[in-house]
Amino acid sequence: MGQGSKSGQRSGPLAHRVPDLGALELLLAVARLGSLGRAARELGITQPAASSRVRAMERQLGVALVDRSPRGSRLTDAGALVTDWARRIVEAAEVFDAGAQALRDRRDSRLRVAASMTIAEYLLPGWLIALRARHPDTAVSLLAGNSAAVAGRLLSGEADLGFVEGVGVPPGLDSVVIGHDRLVVVTAPGHPWARRGRPVAGDELTRTPLILREEGSGTREVLAAALGGLARPLIELSSTTAVKAAAVGGAGPAVLSELAVGEELAARRLVAVPLQDIALTRALRATWPRGPRPTGPARDLLTLTHW
Repeated sequence: MGQGSKSGQRSGPLAHRVPDLGALELLLAVARLGSLGRAARELGITQPAASSRVRAMERQLGVALVDRSPRGSRLTDAGALVTDWARRIVEAAEVFDAGAQALRDRRDSRLRVAASMTIAEYLLPGWLIALRARHPDTAVSLLAGNSAAVAGRLLSGEADLGFVEGVGVPPGLDSVVIGHDRLVVVTAPGHPWARRGRPVAGDELTRTPLILREEGSGTREVLAAALGGLARPLIELSSTTAVKAAAVGGAGPAVLSELAVGEELAARRLVAVPLQDIALTRALRATWPRGPRPTGPARDLLTLTHW
């Protein structure tokens, strides 16, 4: 014969059996002020709403809590006992709220950002200056690397928010497109491609050794996708600045973000080479570990990035 439940034991979620904090705060206000109307005004609710909340609490607990009369509202004996318990619950909730606020303050006191090289060099400085105006007490650290390194830092918990360029993001990350960028083929003015009268076709680009960023960079990933994985490296370098320097020095054609070469093109230190039937546009993405969208300073930085 199975063992029955203990006499008087109640089942179901605790939240269904215990009044919510709003009702308990109302009961404490009635006890302190001696009037349901004054308690309602203090809490910013109407008296009918306060009366309804007290009745609902009495039905939930199964006891009368407040005696109402023209002279005011008085706690019953059961109401006085429940009020004593309610005070302890509300005090515990205040401790909980203070602890949660401390966690938010600690979170908001720092922001760890990881960004691919192009975004870190040419876009993030302006965004971070604007963020500083909103959050002057937030310490921001920036880790720059290629898109693969950014994803790794987010997945390992080393960064709160990341910025990458490329054809997508790895599993385990969420992202939003914040803009688009175009890659351009550039050469030194003395290179034959700088003086030719026709665009460079895709098959010629695949046959030509190029100055490229390293594997794992968003620039390399987009170029490989456009050329079917057939890009041939002449030199592989780990920074946009190094690729530009090699191209300006005449080492060969390079593929770089349009954001990175504006000054060199304007000064004719580099020349943009027209392309035929090749799309080298890429999305720029903000990304974070899969789950809720960023909050606090990370959320505010995200709002500053649409350009």
